[in-house]
Amino acid sequence: MRKRITLAAAVAACTVLVGVSACGGSGSGSGSSGSASGTYTFWDPYPQFSASDAWAKLVVSCGKQAGVTLKRTALDGTELPNKALLAAQKDNLPDVMMVDNPFVSTLVEAGVLNKMSDLGLNTSPMQQNILGAGVVDKSAYGVPIGANTLALYYNVGVLAKAKVDPASIKDWASLTAALQKVKAAGKKGIAFGAIGTEEGTFQFLPWFWGAGGDLNHLDSAQGVQALTLWKDWVSQGLAPKDVLNNTQTTAWQEFATGDFAFGENGTWQLDNAKKAGFTYGIVNIPGVSGGSAPVPTGGEFVTVPVQQDDSRYAVDKKIVACLTSDTNYYTTDTTLSYIAPVATVQAKQVAGNAALKPWVSALQSARGRTSNGLGTKYPVISQQLWTAVQAALSGTKSPQSALSDAQDAVKNHQN
Repeated sequence: MRKRITLAAAVAACTVLVGVSACGGSGSGSGSSGSASGTYTFWDPYPQFSASDAWAKLVVSCGKQAGVTLKRTALDGTELPNKALLAAQKDNLPDVMMVDNPFVSTLVEAGVLNKMSDLGLNTSPMQQNILGAGVVDKSAYGVPIGANTLALYYNVGVLAKAKVDPASIKDWASLTAALQKVKAAGKKGIAFGAIGTEEGTFQFLPWFWGAGGDLNHLDSAQGVQALTLWKDWVSQGLAPKDVLNNTQTTAWQEFATGDFAFGENGTWQLDNAKKAGFTYGIVNIPGVSGGSAPVPTGGEFVTVPVQQDDSRYAVDKKIVACLTSDTNYYTTDTTLSYIAPVATVQAKQVAGNAALKPWVSALQSARGRTSNGLGTKYPVISQQLWTAVQAALSGTKSPQSALSDAQDAVKNHQN
């Protein structure tokens, strides 16, 4: 397979995208490609799961079903793509590999991954906007294991004290009005993360896209409108000034104090929400004029790296098919607090846990960050976007100036 960008450039692109806690864990490990002896290798970004956990047991069982021994290596989610690129230089890639969805296009451009269609794997049952993060030039290069995304958690008691009906949150105007009522009632408005990393972009995208913004044109009127919304919230005391330093974790910790009306966060906080000590609800992030704003998808893709020995692909196909069967989707995605990428399993998840219903709804309008042809352009765009958000919220630049400078920086990089 022709390598269309250098591996060094791909490593640089991967480095920019680190830090979205929605999409990985922490830890370290190493792995090497198996031989034809019946041992196949598998890398995943779930070091939080030991050999005794259900996920690790599933990996082993999928190997057995394929007639081989499947050796699992768990790597930090931000470390794994770079290790894959280095392994590609030595022709030492694993047989099957799971990667965070924004990295798929970078690995494809480096010539590391196979098309699913070339392996005979059918991706048509997948929810297409979830699959989109793994699609390059109309071809899928992986199968999503599931997806998570963002919505607004709300504190029922805080809203009741401010006489705000959560059902009234329909658009930006009604949300801002609710925040003003909450502040007047002596409580705090909304907690979110605007840190200068990919997490900041991830949190801002629902508002950017919800205004009609286009990542190819950061300084459009719609993009400026979205950044002005955040800027006004901070300036008016409806959001705390420390959003500049908030990760998604610290933004959650603020919401969990019970002082805030709203917290922008993800499916991965559902267990923590149950422990928060107050009654909570969830609403979709609204678009500027109503409806649900498009939200970014988090989650990993099961991929098959390029091998010198293509006879291994028949077993690889069986392993992927096992990991992404409807039965295993249900078990895995329940464990990971993910929403399955197929409608039948989503329905089963909601039947088993009604709290997942708003997340299924949110994902109907979700987008992959690298979708719509952005691919390897996304890391540069994202970095300039979070830089603009930081500049505007800190007051060093106006929203218009910050986004104009960001767009100029993207153009200069592309030239």
